[in-house]
Amino acid sequence: MEIQIRQMDPQSIHQVDQFNRNSVVNSKLVLHLEENRLSYSMVTVEPYEKILSIDAEDYTTFIDNPQKVIFFADVDGKPAGQIKIVPWWNKFAYIEELAVDTEFRGMGVGRALLTKAIEWAKQQSFPGITLETQDNNVPACRLYESCGFELRGFDTHAYKGLNPSTNEIALYWYLIF
Repeated sequence: MEIQIRQMDPQSIHQVDQFNRNSVVNSKLVLHLEENRLSYSMVTVEPYEKILSIDAEDYTTFIDNPQKVIFFADVDGKPAGQIKIVPWWNKFAYIEELAVDTEFRGMGVGRALLTKAIEWAKQQSFPGITLETQDNNVPACRLYESCGFELRGFDTHAYKGLNPSTNEIALYWYLIF
């Protein structure tokens, strides 16, 4: 199996957001705050399918832009995932999205995309990278932590506007260069 990473260009713009993002949730993080330091444990939950929708965006603004980029991952020549990186208000690079098609999960695609994002952000002289995910996206949290990211914040109401009855917690991860 060969994973290749390539930057989006005008010829590949049609491939953005063409990945199956749905997942089965069977665990979540339980947060602990002690002496202003976040940690977590994991608990199992009754399995359910999480279906993610995509908001349309003008992806032409990513072409030839030194401050934001989309990278694609291909596995043996087949599109397998993408990562979108934009500048954030706090001067960090922000991973707006990391998506790996369900067919290619567990094969190192997410790690390859994240490694490329870190390399790119360093080349662009960002002081670090930040991202947000949910407490019920345990595989992503494990990936971020294994790549050196630190859990530094959370928000219990971030998703209430989308679904007032949700219990999802937004988690904020940072990697400082």
